[in-house]
Amino acid sequence: MSCYNCSEPRVHCSPGQLFLQPLWDRLRTWEALIQSPFFSVIFSITTYVGFCLPFVLLDCLCPWVPALRRYKIHPNFSPSAGQLLPCLGQTLYQHVVFVFPVTLLHWACSPALLPLDAPELLQLVGHIVMCLLLFDTEFFVWHLLHHRVPWLYRTFHKVHHQNPSSFALATQYMSVWELFSLGFFDMVNVQLLGCHPLTVLTFHVINIWLSVEDHSGYDFPWSTHRLVPFGWYGGVTHHDLHHTQFTCNFAPYFTHWDKILGTLRPAPVAGC
Repeated sequence: MSCYNCSEPRVHCSPGQLFLQPLWDRLRTWEALIQSPFFSVIFSITTYVGFCLPFVLLDCLCPWVPALRRYKIHPNFSPSAGQLLPCLGQTLYQHVVFVFPVTLLHWACSPALLPLDAPELLQLVGHIVMCLLLFDTEFFVWHLLHHRVPWLYRTFHKVHHQNPSSFALATQYMSVWELFSLGFFDMVNVQLLGCHPLTVLTFHVINIWLSVEDHSGYDFPWSTHRLVPFGWYGGVTHHDLHHTQFTCNFAPYFTHWDKILGTLRPAPVAGC
């Protein structure tokens, strides 16, 4: 039964649904924007730049605040304006010139009304975990192929490796083919699982954050890989090894595929 059709308070809805319903009701007041063809590009760029800016600020402060360097994987490296601005410029250019026309076409072909009801909390969490696992698998295969096949690496993936020491704004410094490949994986996964729009938005925020964190160059005590037990999640230290050594740690987030195929290289323990 739809909560919005209830003649009494939403007592018939599950606790998990009631927990998310106020948030979803609030978001639905922005339905005109969410359903516009501009939303996907605005949301993606705003979220990405918003997550990158704190790390850009840290990079600016790092030469003047020695305490920050203890958390920096490469303490003597700070990206210059000549590195930061091309990365930001390419991200904006690709989203305006390539991503927006595709989202406009998708919007024109498949307009859809937002559902009245929020998703179940456990359903939202389960779908996000599944989306992350699926994306991790898809990108692992894509990434491994683009490193093992020289033509694929030179033609498509080499762009992303032009900055050997990672920094946040280099996260999306990639070829158009790579950008569309990652976007395609995202789109297919949420469609395959039948994710609620709130789940889709939440997944995209988490996925963008994890990508930025992996390229940030900072290993904090609260970094994601330190919060996930048993070494299941590689995180920034593992991905930094990939950028410096090229032959290991191909999965973007988790470690199981690299363990299975023997491409996992553990990051050195801090202080050793």
